[in-house]
Amino acid sequence: MSSPPDRSIRTFQFERDTFAFAHELVWKYHFDPATGAMTTGKADPPPVYYHRCFVMVRSARQFFDHARFEPGLPMADAQTYRKLIREIVSRNPRRACAGPERLVIPGYDGLRAFSQAHEPLLKAECGGAWQSYFLRSHWRMIFPVPGWHQEKMARQLKRSLGRRGVALVHLFRFPRITINHGIVLYGFAESEQNIEFTAYDPNLPAHPVKLVYERNRRVFTFAPNCYWGGGVLSVVEIFCGGLY
Repeated sequence: MSSPPDRSIRTFQFERDTFAFAHELVWKYHFDPATGAMTTGKADPPPVYYHRCFVMVRSARQFFDHARFEPGLPMADAQTYRKLIREIVSRNPRRACAGPERLVIPGYDGLRAFSQAHEPLLKAECGGAWQSYFLRSHWRMIFPVPGWHQEKMARQLKRSLGRRGVALVHLFRFPRITINHGIVLYGFAESEQNIEFTAYDPNLPAHPVKLVYERNRRVFTFAPNCYWGGGVLSVVEIFCGGLY
């Protein structure tokens, strides 16, 4: 069953609150469904906008929490938009602001339309690749992630969605790093067997994806896609305070 929405929480909408452009992959992946083996090769042509998945999910939350889009207002010039973007991504991603403190972005109804029109500007101003590497939450991936931790994490993510409307998570495998990625959760439905979280994946901007918590096994699973062969992975909420 789906959880009833908290009407006091602003609703994240995939068609409005996500980036229209993709986070590019350095490698191309091929998965053999018969053996589960994965082979890789460098992307050709090489990517231009890459190693920024955590920058993109952080920025998506910052626009969600700190911007107000006003499509009825006249569009501004590039310099005005540049200044607005810089101020938004300089704000604390771990804390939402009050409605009157939101920065007004004129001429667009949301981040998706804004990023379609100003892709180069957003790519230039949201942050560099180093900001994906140097996150204070990355320490967690080198330690074991047992089932009790993932059970606790599933409950924590539900609470975060109830409070904030979105939750940012780190998906990883360690020590063999077959995935090291960030996505934005913005809804969930649950049954006796599973909790199915709905998410925005910056690698796959065309449609929402699902992250599933299996209650019996106390694990998270992520379906196969163009960069991941599918299966069990570790999940930690990030940009949520303290050491994260």
